[in-house]
Amino acid sequence: MKLLIVDDEALTRTGLISSVDWKALGIHEIYQADDGYHGLEMARLHSPEIILCDVRMPRMDGIDMLQRIEEFLPDSVAIFMSGYSDKEYLKAAIRLKAITYIEKPLDPKEVTAAIQEACKSYQQKIRSHRGEALHSLATASLLAQQLTTPYGANQKEIEALTGELSLRIMPGTVFTAFIVSRPAVFDISDVSENEILHSLEEFLRYYHMNCVSIEKRQYLVYFVFGSTRPSSSVIRSIGKFFSEQYAPLGKHYIIAGNTFAGISKAYQSYASAVVLLQSSFFFPENTFLTPEMLKTLPSKPTDALCLAPEDAFHQLLTDKDQTGCTAFFCRLWEFFSENCTLLPNQVKDIYYKLFISLKDARKQQQLSSDSSGAIVDALEACFSYEELHRTLISKTQAYLEDAANSTQENATIFLIKDYISKNYMNESLSVKDISAHVFLSASYVCTFFKNETSQTLNQYLTEYRMEKAKQLLSDARYKIADISSRVGYSDGNYFGKSFKKYTGLSPSEYREKIL
Repeated sequence: MKLLIVDDEALTRTGLISSVDWKALGIHEIYQADDGYHGLEMARLHSPEIILCDVRMPRMDGIDMLQRIEEFLPDSVAIFMSGYSDKEYLKAAIRLKAITYIEKPLDPKEVTAAIQEACKSYQQKIRSHRGEALHSLATASLLAQQLTTPYGANQKEIEALTGELSLRIMPGTVFTAFIVSRPAVFDISDVSENEILHSLEEFLRYYHMNCVSIEKRQYLVYFVFGSTRPSSSVIRSIGKFFSEQYAPLGKHYIIAGNTFAGISKAYQSYASAVVLLQSSFFFPENTFLTPEMLKTLPSKPTDALCLAPEDAFHQLLTDKDQTGCTAFFCRLWEFFSENCTLLPNQVKDIYYKLFISLKDARKQQQLSSDSSGAIVDALEACFSYEELHRTLISKTQAYLEDAANSTQENATIFLIKDYISKNYMNESLSVKDISAHVFLSASYVCTFFKNETSQTLNQYLTEYRMEKAKQLLSDARYKIADISSRVGYSDGNYFGKSFKKYTGLSPSEYREKIL
């Protein structure tokens, strides 16, 4: 905390500074002034929490100084120093809500006690303000929540909330809804969200606008409102502000709805933003999307192949046709990118069939199953069409490389490896389970696997689990604590020891190294 000592007597100031253990009181910065004018300047410059000042001073007395300081430092706490004869001044000090006063000559013990009381008073003020701020924030969120539903049944609630927030909402007040879309797993703290909201409020003041917001799953909804309709340049400026705030935090979309006049129409702005949100899937990540952008997109003719491509894709995979696959992907991209006539789930359904074709092709070629997890999970993890398309290309390239480099594996070995790839996450997976799957005895399976692969079954299973763990550790969406159970280890400590034995690094060290 910072302390400002204001007294026209230099000996009083230096005596105070030397006679009190200020650090023990939580005071780490001390400033001095020799009269009220200088005290006012120092207060503006350094914003002290505690002000210890004389009552009588030349040019400007302590009462006048503190009255002016209160205008820009309302939470600061004052302690007056006075002589016995300063009774009238002290009455004025009481009206200023000074915490206390100390009679001269000063006693260090009395000064210490007064400072302790002043620090306590200041902390109480801050806690009170924080409580008010949190209450106001919660009320604003309730209002934003109400605005995401049709106006009518909730009219009374909206009116009550706007009254509680002291918002001046007129019939001509215009509303524009903004939606920030994030991945389902998005690392942002409540503190960061509050900081962004505070920065937004400061930013909007320049345009004489205000906002309320609500978090809905992985979406953040902001209702920006003001007395005049914002121009397209103002909308772009707000979108740019959001982009700058969220860009350091990861991939996202910013969507602006249409602008409507009247709080009863705020929902319509939100609804138009939700419709636009569906189309954001086809745009590059971190795009700021407005209704005008969709109007400028060319319409796409129907492409029968792109709407039912799985048979053609399966044939290309069977033929191991690298050139054909490349041309196929180009055709898909040309059709689906920025194709806002389709819904994201429709496109994901089409790509699901393509991933199934890849899975079937691997089985047909007796290649071990893809270890990246369930297809549905992979699809849901894709935040944009671009990411979905890249994932398909990557998995296809892996298949073509594996198919080109593989020799025809023994059918039994293939079945064993394929069974492990599908059940490795099961902690209780055993040699008995594997042998039962291939209809052979456990002892024969162990001997046969070792002769064919130069590895024991347990060695192969451990290696498979560790490689899968490395893959998961490279994805920041997964917590280290959850990865052990995802690869078949219920005991996190045992998993950590096994991983370090395999890689030479602990899971946290490995993640730090690759991310």
